[in-house]
Amino acid sequence: MGKKSTNRRLSDSEAMARSKAIRTSPQKLNLVAGLIRGKKVEKALADLTFSKRRVSNEVKKVLQAAIANAENNHQLDVDQLKVAEACVGRAFAMKRWRARARGRGASITKPFSNLTIIVKEIQEQG
Repeated sequence: MGKKSTNRRLSDSEAMARSKAIRTSPQKLNLVAGLIRGKKVEKALADLTFSKRRVSNEVKKVLQAAIANAENNHQLDVDQLKVAEACVGRAFAMKRWRARARGRGASITKPFSNLTIIVKEIQEQG
C-alpha cells in the first residue's frame, strides 16, 4: 500500500533549495535576496561572494544547493540556469529580556527567517 507520491510542484526545468531558521531578520535577508533575483547563477554567485553583508554567506550556500539539485537530481544544464525566485519569510522569534533601570525589563526579539531559492533553466535565443 503506502502513501501515494505527490506531484512535483515545479516544472521540469526548475530546481529548488530551501533553508529554514536563518538567524537574521526577514527584512535584512530580503535585501540580499533582492541582489540575486532574475540574474544568471554565475553572476549571482559572484555578487554574493563579494557582498559585505553577513547573511550573504548563507544565501550563497542555499544558491549552491539549488544549483547542485538542478544538476544532479534534474539533469539541468548549469550554464543555462538563472534565479527565478528568491522568497524570504518569517520563521520564529526568540524572545529575550534585558534588565533596565528602576527594576524594569525591556523585551528583545531575535528573529529568524526562511529562504527558498528556485533556479530555472533558460533556453538560448539562437
